Amino acid sequence: MLRTIELFAGAGGLALGVERAGFKTIGAVEFDHDACETLRANRPEWNIIEDDIANLTDKDLTEIFALRPGELELLSGGAPCQAFSYAGKRLGFEDTRGTLFYHYAIFLRQLKPKMFLFENVRGLLTHDKGRTYQTMLNTFFDCEYNIFRKVLNAWDYDTAQKRERLITIGIRRDLLAKMNYEFPEPREYKPVLRDVLQDVPESPYTPYGEKKRKLFELVPPGGYWRDIDPVLAKDYMKSCWEMEGGRTGILRRLSMDEPSLAVLTSPSQKQTERCHPLEARPFTIRENARIQGFPDDWEFKGSIGSQYKQIGNAVPVNLAYYVALQIKKALEMK
Repeated sequence: MLRTIELFAGAGGLALGVERAGFKTIGAVEFDHDACETLRANRPEWNIIEDDIANLTDKDLTEIFALRPGELELLSGGAPCQAFSYAGKRLGFEDTRGTLFYHYAIFLRQLKPKMFLFENVRGLLTHDKGRTYQTMLNTFFDCEYNIFRKVLNAWDYDTAQKRERLITIGIRRDLLAKMNYEFPEPREYKPVLRDVLQDVPESPYTPYGEKKRKLFELVPPGGYWRDIDPVLAKDYMKSCWEMEGGRTGILRRLSMDEPSLAVLTSPSQKQTERCHPLEARPFTIRENARIQGFPDDWEFKGSIGSQYKQIGNAVPVNLAYYVALQIKKALEMK
């Protein structure tokens, strides 16, 4: 049995993909109440721990999870990106105190899993001029792991969405003679919205105001603000009209023949619109869930706003699946 513990689990996109690859989730840690209710509704057997992760790392994790150090196959999750203090010349574990990543590192130090999966936004590579990610890498090294890292696009992995994630894989150093990790090869099949928006179950959405709805009725599928009367566009864009750059996210209407842009945590954000291709409205809860790869029976809890946020923050399920499938292959080498 391949066991995994999921940190910062959210609504379960990453954990669901890892489960599909053949892992058993023996613990899922999450602070947000609605996300925990979502996890409990769909996977009560995952041992959902609704708590501040700092309250766990103050205790003996081997007792909490009934594991001896080194027994766990996989630690998975992605801590939010935060800048570190710079107390030491060579930044490492001690400099990460006060951040959520510090608690991820505590799990590594105490449980010593055979491998870990750490996912984050591509922007982590350049956050604080690259020092944030380098401090994380130093910490992984201090915890005795060798690192494999790559930016992957979900569209390459059976997902109708362009969404890049920085994937960092660690193998415990004493296992390197027997194990290796290779990132999944991109799939030939590149789905578009037409492939995933057929027969979607009905679900709520937050409608546009009347003015925005009428404007979107003028925008063709695949178009944006440049495709309507400039007088109307200027009135809508206000100060954004004078900004430099293409501003291609404003009044952006997607096409059925393209993948979605990255699913957002809110259905309507002025500079990053995601209007439905065929109707003048945002995507529904279930449409966004489809684009992220969640099955139709995956139930989301909380208000509509909370559900949009949970789905938007999730890792695309199929991307997680293909990454975890390669982790499983690595673990089966030894």
